[in-house]
Amino acid sequence: MEKRILVVDDEASIASAVSYALRREGYTVAVAGDGEEALRLTAEFKPRVLILDVMMPKLTGYEVCRKLEDRHGIGIILLTVKNDIVDKILGLELGADDYMTKPFDLRELLARTKALFRRMERAAAEEKPAEIVFEGLTVQIPQRTVKIEGSPVELTPKEFDLLALLLSHPERVYTRDELLELVWSIDYAEGTRTVDIHMQRLRKKLGDPYQQLLQTVYGVGYRSAALR
Repeated sequence: MEKRILVVDDEASIASAVSYALRREGYTVAVAGDGEEALRLTAEFKPRVLILDVMMPKLTGYEVCRKLEDRHGIGIILLTVKNDIVDKILGLELGADDYMTKPFDLRELLARTKALFRRMERAAAEEKPAEIVFEGLTVQIPQRTVKIEGSPVELTPKEFDLLALLLSHPERVYTRDELLELVWSIDYAEGTRTVDIHMQRLRKKLGDPYQQLLQTVYGVGYRSAALR
């Protein structure tokens, strides 16, 4: 996995310090000073990870996450002065993979960045079939599309990743912590709530009878039913 990182922060001193530390670790780094520039450089530079400040001019980090909703294979670490659990959950629900509160220790940021790349590599290694078909439900993994009786089902990137992972390994039980690591690429105990929220939304979008494929294993996590 090519280790390209885009650092996005309107505070030049922070962006400079973070990018310098990352380059010393061997990463290829680009820097953006606001949300609009972040979107442009994401398209041009094609980073594998964004280190993204939340409070920025033009577009906030949350707005950047929303506009990158169709992204695939890009990890996001949010940086913010806010330390409220609601803000953390919002960031995770918008597709962020990790969350750090300012001021932060550069050594911790480097450790979290390395861990995120490891988890992304491990998640990419999870084998998935090119297509999953169950009665009227069709999931095409490379195209990242879901259809029911030929009609598309609009899923967020994380909802799709969650569905594809569970259906690719029917009857295998995944704990919430495992799903956080494999789908969100994070190890964050409080984030287990976002797994439940995404599962609820995913089931609602699939509707009957397909939502019944996604089973809760009480006290443990989730699995998909056998596809026969």
